[in-house]
Amino acid sequence: MDFLRPASWEEALAAKAEHPTAVPIAGGTDVMVEINFDRRRPEYLMDLNRVADLYDWEVGEESVRLGACVPYARIMEHLRAELPGLALASHTVASPQIRNRGGVGGNLGTASPAGDAHPALLAAGAEVEAESVRGARRIPIDDFYTGVKRNALAPDELIRAVHIKKADGPQQYSKVGTRNAMVIAVCAFGLALHPGTRTVRTGIGSAAPTPVRARTAEEFLRAALDEGGFWDNGKTIPPSVARRFADLCAAACNPIDDVRGTADYRRHAVGVMARRTLAWTWESYRGPGRVTEGAA
Repeated sequence: MDFLRPASWEEALAAKAEHPTAVPIAGGTDVMVEINFDRRRPEYLMDLNRVADLYDWEVGEESVRLGACVPYARIMEHLRAELPGLALASHTVASPQIRNRGGVGGNLGTASPAGDAHPALLAAGAEVEAESVRGARRIPIDDFYTGVKRNALAPDELIRAVHIKKADGPQQYSKVGTRNAMVIAVCAFGLALHPGTRTVRTGIGSAAPTPVRARTAEEFLRAALDEGGFWDNGKTIPPSVARRFADLCAAACNPIDDVRGTADYRRHAVGVMARRTLAWTWESYRGPGRVTEGAA
């Protein structure tokens, strides 16, 4: 195994062009596990720790540009207001030591359906900034996951950053595991309300071959909120609507049985998380003093 250590982004792109099979490593929280358990033996490892701009973030007027290697701990500390769903997901990532090393770029590069960041990124409608010596492009998060641990990157591309719209409404994240952190998710669920466009987005992890959205559930809830005037009147969402939303989220799953849980349990858990996160986000949206008269 050869070790590549570029000192700049330009050097990294050149090295990736010359060695398309090179596996990037920064935090190493995914790659090193596979190497240590002899599940992977790449011909080349590319250390990106000296590429400083991968650790920077920029808060713009409408969105956040998050460098691929920004650690989860910094997201929790500095971007909680702008990216609340991702900050909540970051809290559930492993241990404090790993949260100080691992970043969203690693989750995206590995593209494991169990990656903790994926549901939050899907719910927020992120875009992945990929680049090679041929140029740069942005890949919508909905198009990024192409199969089990597979993504839309070309062989010579590296992830430089993730662009995430600043939250314009409440966001939530929930994860089921044997404990809150230090565990791979049995399943996970992210939900974001977008009052500006009066839309809803979801993200489901570890319950299908790839991270997925529950699109039918999103459309059902969007229509229900519009028809009931809920965005304006702030009334409590009827239990029947919450149940139907949860059922549709569970139906969007395509899980398997494995050592962490059965397919049936994962579907059930996703439904429970969908109902709970909807209650949390809606209460946050309503805020104190909202109208409750006539609420079901």
